[in-house]
Amino acid sequence: MLKDPGGRERLVALGVRNVPVVARGASFVFGQNLEDVAEFVGLAGTGHTPLPPAELMRRWVLVLRALQRYARQLPDARIDERVTADRDRSIRLLAHHAFRIAEAFLESATGGTEYAVQHANVPPAQGTCLTGSAIAGYGAEVTGRLQQWWDAVADKSLAAPMKTYYGTQPMHALFERSTWHCAQHARQLMHVLERFGVAPDGPLTAAELAGLPLPERLFE
Repeated sequence: MLKDPGGRERLVALGVRNVPVVARGASFVFGQNLEDVAEFVGLAGTGHTPLPPAELMRRWVLVLRALQRYARQLPDARIDERVTADRDRSIRLLAHHAFRIAEAFLESATGGTEYAVQHANVPPAQGTCLTGSAIAGYGAEVTGRLQQWWDAVADKSLAAPMKTYYGTQPMHALFERSTWHCAQHARQLMHVLERFGVAPDGPLTAAELAGLPLPERLFE
C-alpha cells in the first residue's frame, strides 16, 4: 500500500484490515497461504512442496541463531533508526519482531489460541529490548522454548489444524510460514548491517535458505 495510491481505500471498502491481500472485484483472499492465492486466481497450485517439519525446524533454529548474532552487531546508537525510509518501523522493532514471530507461533501451538492478525506484531514491553544485546537475549530464550516444544510434540508431521485469522490451516503450513518469515527478516537485518558498514556475523547462505518460499525482494 505504501506505493499504491488508493490502495488503503480499496482495502477499507472490502472490509479488510490486514495485508497481503489479493482482490478481484468484491472478492478477496489473504495472501498468507500461497496455495489459497493460486486457487483464487485459477491456478492448479503453486508447484511448491514444503520442506518436511523436521527440516523446517532445523532451518528455523539456524535462522533464529543467525538473528541473535546479527542483533548483537547492531549499533545501539542507531537501533532506533528506520529500517527503510518509506516505512515507520525501527530497526529495534524489526529485530524484536523477528523473534516474536516464533513466540506467537508457540502461543498458538501450545495454548490453542487463534493466531490473530497482530499476534506476531506485539511490541516489546516498555523498557525492554532496548539494545541489540537485550534483543539477542530475548531471541535466545524464545529459541530455547521452540526447541523444547519440538522435542516434546507428539505428532511431528504437524498435521493438526490451527485456527488463524486467514482460516483454519494445518500446523505445518503456519510452521513453514513462520520459518521463512523469520528468514526474510534475517535477510533484512543483514542488509541493515551492511548499510552500516558491518559485515554480518555468519551470513545465511543460499543453500541454507533453499526450499523456503521467500519473497524475491528484501522489502515487499
